[in-house]
Amino acid sequence: MLIDIAGRATQSALADLVGVTQPTISNLMAEGKLPATGTLGELLHAYCQRLRDQAAGRLGSELGGLDLVQERAALAREQREGQAIKNAIARREYAHVGLLADVLGMASSAVVDRFDQLEGTLRKACPDLPDEAKTAVLQVIASARNEWIRSTGQLVADSIDAMVAGSDDEIESSTGDADA
Repeated sequence: MLIDIAGRATQSALADLVGVTQPTISNLMAEGKLPATGTLGELLHAYCQRLRDQAAGRLGSELGGLDLVQERAALAREQREGQAIKNAIARREYAHVGLLADVLGMASSAVVDRFDQLEGTLRKACPDLPDEAKTAVLQVIASARNEWIRSTGQLVADSIDAMVAGSDDEIESSTGDADA
């Protein structure tokens, strides 16, 4: 079969050439996405150019506002981050901040309970220990216990603040990109 691409084109001829239906070509012409008239070669060129633009993501507004290149990049980033989290979990290097806070709280509580038992244990183990020595030991232990609780609480608060600031930065950067 010989195709004359220099001759006047019909919708049916173009549809047969590119492998779509005539109504598809008609719709593309009616929507202004293909020229309504021209030679078969010109229409074929316009059709191929549209396919190239579509594949490159340059027809985002026609596809419901999606920029395919950016959407693919965002998907790849999310998949990469998700895989990194799965790998960290498998290596036991990752835990949710809430879980870490709960574990630190339980550990602190266990240590504080032991510190609170120290005075009674000292009296039983060392009944001859002068009161000044017991007081000095208990003050050091109380100071250490209070610092442990303060430090643990501060670490948890700082971690949560950093997470919130990080999510705020991500939100600002994504809205900043949309504004640009």
